[in-house]
Amino acid sequence: MENLTISQVSKQYDVTPRMLRHYEKLGLIETLHKEDYAYRMYDENAVRRLQQIIILRKLRIPLKQIAVILQDGEQLKALKIMQENIAALDEEIDSLDKIRGILKAFAGRLEQSIQYKVRLDLLNDPRLIEAAKALSLPKTTLKESASMSELGKAEEVLNKSLNVRIVLLPPLTVAAFHYIGENPEDHVGGEADRFIRESRLYEIKPDSRMFGFNHPNPGMREDGLYGYEVWVMIPEDMEVPENCVKKQFSGGLFAAYTIKFPEFQYWGELENWVRSSPEYDLNYSEQGFEVMGGCLEEHLNWVYCIHTGRTDSGLDGQLDLLMPVKKRT
Repeated sequence: MENLTISQVSKQYDVTPRMLRHYEKLGLIETLHKEDYAYRMYDENAVRRLQQIIILRKLRIPLKQIAVILQDGEQLKALKIMQENIAALDEEIDSLDKIRGILKAFAGRLEQSIQYKVRLDLLNDPRLIEAAKALSLPKTTLKESASMSELGKAEEVLNKSLNVRIVLLPPLTVAAFHYIGENPEDHVGGEADRFIRESRLYEIKPDSRMFGFNHPNPGMREDGLYGYEVWVMIPEDMEVPENCVKKQFSGGLFAAYTIKFPEFQYWGELENWVRSSPEYDLNYSEQGFEVMGGCLEEHLNWVYCIHTGRTDSGLDGQLDLLMPVKKRT
């Protein structure tokens, strides 16, 4: 097998370059650096480890546990991790069975109420209330173990349980930082951080927010490079340095889903949620997918954290994935 570039691996296995670099940072995979060649290269061993990571992530195994599994030569720790995850799923299955039983009882009560033309008051039904109090609500809706060929179907079930919010972003004035090259997120992130600190932006505008998006998206350029753009919300009359551009963002309606960095695989699940929504439809930007179709990644609490010197991953490493939507007509 020939060595692959980060762009080739990203396309072949549907993993973003940012995720690949994060896996490398965590020590899950290693890349080769050829002399006189600027790009990361992935050999057969790295690709095989990536395939294992993808399978384990589809099974909802956290990255910290995946690191233990991949380094466990005797596989005893891996077995314990699998057993712990099975036990957690068993608990969720039990909770879901209880919910199913209560829903059936509720449906039966509703049938009786409709038959006798009496409106059922859920809050005044002591049997349903007591049954509901005994529930431990499930974290997911994955109800059974699955073979690899069935994982896609299981993920479709999980998609339906996404806790998606609909938010309206107002018009904003932003300082835009943009870079195309290796590690573009790190490059523009550093420039934005420096601007926030030097301008003391948080003191001037404590409600300032920070957004980012691929520009251009991976796969749009023949050389395999891509770019990233960061927007920092500023007062309308604020002067900006030469390394950025002041822009006006018109705002709009977005489907929002909160993730922990770097769970960017949820972009696909968020899109599936919108496509299956009876109320909302996708409203991608006319500028196309070179700018992620108008999708945004909001780095939550970032301006405050830069102001206070907490530069690693914000307060808790959370981001909002924001996908433009419109009401169905």
